[in-house]
Amino acid sequence: MTLSRGIAGFGAAVAIVFATSACSSGLGNILGSVLGGGGQGQQSNQLSGTVRGIDANRQQLTIQQSNGQSVAILYDNQTRVVYQNQTYSVGNLEYGDQVTASIRQAQNGAYYTDYVQVDRSVSSSASSGNVQQIQGNVRQVDSRNGVFTVVSGNNLLTVSLPYNPRSTDVNRFQSLRSGDYVRFYGVFLSNSRVELRQFY
Repeated sequence: MTLSRGIAGFGAAVAIVFATSACSSGLGNILGSVLGGGGQGQQSNQLSGTVRGIDANRQQLTIQQSNGQSVAILYDNQTRVVYQNQTYSVGNLEYGDQVTASIRQAQNGAYYTDYVQVDRSVSSSASSGNVQQIQGNVRQVDSRNGVFTVVSGNNLLTVSLPYNPRSTDVNRFQSLRSGDYVRFYGVFLSNSRVELRQFY
């Protein structure tokens, strides 16, 4: 979870396992088994796992459990995200954050979360002191999700834009094409994932 700059471009390309229309059917069956049946109305259960996607258009949060199963649940503008006793919005979550979500079932049968506890932030160790210079050739560009991949040395890195990138970096990103040589500053979130700080 990024405390100062928010989500890194909504993560990598992630397949949303269930569409919104499945909330009362397939999703209900999956969550019913995950949560031990679940109840209507005010009953609340918890779902723990790793953030694997945020679809802002559908307002869906995808969480992958330890058994590898991914579940998409709904959220809204009132959903609270809490990390180290600070409250944030769902938009501050990052791909890879480990979370525990409170799951509720509405009157219409849809499952949603109104509270997400961040148990471990994927970027908790990524501070300004970890910024590195990176260079390489662009392989793919995902303009919709604000992500591109680059071959740097023998490594294939997935680079995501920060939540609030500079306009010059946005323009540079939009002009990227496969095969372009790029140089930029970034913070490693894992061995293969980088959050862009700025192009140079």
